[in-house]
Amino acid sequence: MKETDPYLAKFDELIAPTAGRHPSWVFPLRKAGIARFAELGFPTLKDEDWRFTNVAPLAKLPFKPVFGANTDGVAAKAPGRFTFADLNGPRLVFVDGHFAKEVSTIPSLAKGLKLGSLATAVVSDSAFLEKHLGRYVGTEKNAFASLNTAFFQDGAFIHVPADVAVREPIQLLFISTVRETGATTHPRNLIIAEKQSRLTVIESYVRTVDASYFTNAVTELVVGDDAVVEHVKFQDESREAFHIATVHGQFGRHSRVNAHSFALGARLSRNSIHVNLAGEGLECILNGLYLTKGEQLADHHMIVEHARPHCASHEYFNGILDDKSKGVFHGRILVQQVAQKTDAKQTNKNILLSDEAAVDTKPQLEIYADDVKCTHGATVGQLDDDAIYYLRSRGIGLETARQMLIHAFAGEIIDRVKCDPAREELDKLVWERLEANPHVAEKR
Repeated sequence: MKETDPYLAKFDELIAPTAGRHPSWVFPLRKAGIARFAELGFPTLKDEDWRFTNVAPLAKLPFKPVFGANTDGVAAKAPGRFTFADLNGPRLVFVDGHFAKEVSTIPSLAKGLKLGSLATAVVSDSAFLEKHLGRYVGTEKNAFASLNTAFFQDGAFIHVPADVAVREPIQLLFISTVRETGATTHPRNLIIAEKQSRLTVIESYVRTVDASYFTNAVTELVVGDDAVVEHVKFQDESREAFHIATVHGQFGRHSRVNAHSFALGARLSRNSIHVNLAGEGLECILNGLYLTKGEQLADHHMIVEHARPHCASHEYFNGILDDKSKGVFHGRILVQQVAQKTDAKQTNKNILLSDEAAVDTKPQLEIYADDVKCTHGATVGQLDDDAIYYLRSRGIGLETARQMLIHAFAGEIIDRVKCDPAREELDKLVWERLEANPHVAEKR
């Protein structure tokens, strides 16, 4: 039996019989997804893009897709338990991948703004969704995105019309509650910000249980000309869980996009980020912070494609790793021949708090234009003894000195979040995690 056979069987059993319940274009999209997944199979260490991340433990999980939401265990105040709970603004809550209206908050919206369940929008806005859903994410080499396309049930749909500014951040809160080993959800998000719009989205993945479940998420982010968008993705899943996420962005002329990834949870997490800089004169900043301990693995795989001239991209990813945990960074800046006057920077820095922690980092430049300014680099090491000595000479204790330096290292990424309440919440959370870590204070 092939590893993909249970997935194909579940598709025939659970998805194919429902083909007539949705608009006619949905099932061919799903069919293409499962066919591509069957062709690709699970990636192995022989695949260049996965040679540092072994998904064999994930492939061996029993496949139990969650097709119904049970909100009994999520009380009306449940969102108050999680990070960003105190932020004002709309909040869409998804329990085990399904929209939970009773614990969501959707105030009166700006004229023309659409915000809600993707499953509902597929029916109510079928013609519009047909033009966009699945049109941006690349599934040619991405087995997990293909699997999501085949099995997605729900997620968030955000459509900001031209010239509309959304004043408060929109939260997308995904809560995993199923204890069953192999329980799998496939959240699918479509976010469209048209020209000259303004939008901040905070996409969080959390849990109420510690279990070996699997979250396989896909977010398609479309940003129009002269739009300003900030996207914050926060992952704090169970330490026994698997989290695979694909974020594909297409950005228009003179747009300004800030996208952040914070990975704190999951036994194995992988964020595949692919952005297409499709308009002249735009600026894109991608930031990432991963904090790992135990035997966690946090992987960020990124492609920034410069497809038009006069664009700037800056990528900053920092990792703090403890125990036997592992970090992976694979970033590629791809500059097409037409993309003259490109300005691109890419940096990956890592601090190891343990002799057994490890990082595999591979920043890359692939340049076909001849008038560009591109740099990349990576560092892996421990805290600077001279910096610790300097702080201690000022009367600061060893424990506090180490905490301050590590917090400052994380702050390089957190400080780039423009949404003030979200930035403050992240800063507080990271400081609390550092204080709770006994290895942070140890002299190594």
